[in-house]
Amino acid sequence: MAKKRTLHGSVKKLIKPLDPSQPDKVEIDIHEADDLYREIRIENVVTDGDGGKDKLKQGEDVDIILEADPDGKQKQ
Repeated sequence: MAKKRTLHGSVKKLIKPLDPSQPDKVEIDIHEADDLYREIRIENVVTDGDGGKDKLKQGEDVDIILEADPDGKQKQ
C-alpha cells in the first residue's frame, strides 16, 4: 500500500513565461510547510473533474497529494 499525505495550499501568483511558446506557471503556497519551503512553482495545467484540461486561478485553494511507493522504487 502506498504512503500518502495531503497538504493544503492556495495559488499565490500566476506567472506568464518570457517565451510565449512555454506554458504558464503558478506559485502555490503550501500552508503546512516550513517558511523556506512553503512555495512551489508548477506548470498551470490541471485536470478537472470530468478529465478535461483546466487552469488554476489566483487565490484558489488546492490540495497537494504526496504519494510514495511502499517499496521505495520510482514509478516509470
